Amino acid sequence: MRATVVFAVVMTVALATPRANAQQLADEQTRKQALDFYRAGQEFMSSERFDKAVEAFTSAIEKDPLLTLAHYQRGQAHMSLKQFASALQSYQGCLQAMETLHNLEQSNKFEVDRQRQETIRELRTELSSTTQKINDLKRTVLEQRIHELEQERTNYNASFRPPAFVLLAMGSAHFRSGDRDTAEAEWKAAAAANPKLGEAHNNLAVIHLMKGNKAEAENSVKLAEKAGFKVNPQLKADIKKLN
Repeated sequence: MRATVVFAVVMTVALATPRANAQQLADEQTRKQALDFYRAGQEFMSSERFDKAVEAFTSAIEKDPLLTLAHYQRGQAHMSLKQFASALQSYQGCLQAMETLHNLEQSNKFEVDRQRQETIRELRTELSSTTQKINDLKRTVLEQRIHELEQERTNYNASFRPPAFVLLAMGSAHFRSGDRDTAEAEWKAAAAANPKLGEAHNNLAVIHLMKGNKAEAENSVKLAEKAGFKVNPQLKADIKKLN
């Protein structure tokens, strides 16, 4: 079931962005222009002007379709606007750009690695920003994204694997759209990709609660807390009430 759904979504994105797979690395000037649009989008996100953020991130992607940060953040902006189908397309675009970069690294290792380092710097800037509110959950996700990018430097010869944080976001988009089964599949994939991603386990606990699966829900809560995620006491109380 999940494979069919994901295939359908990928086909939708492929129709929307037919040049993505053939995309080459942007030159330095174009990349700089894309990053300028991306930073403007981040400012709009900070001031909760999400419609303007979508526009800025879209401009960044038009300049550099392989700027994965812009795809992901556009998805986040669409989520804030409750545009869940558009958010899902942006997350799929993020995965597609990531896979393209992974494949390009075989012949352009130096340049791809340079762009990866730029991405890490952007994420670290976001972590240390004094103008954006960074809660504990977002801080953890940012730190995990940096760690995953650093790991890619030594694993580029391996097959491409979707990173946990994108799978987590895709699950949330499906859940908010009312597709709980696909959301569960994505969150399970996220937890498998990164067992320390506490939010994925927490979200699975919610799914198990809704299904009335007490043992599975309690186990997911334990895994979330083991990963350092602060589980809502009300969620634990509701699980406890299950027969």
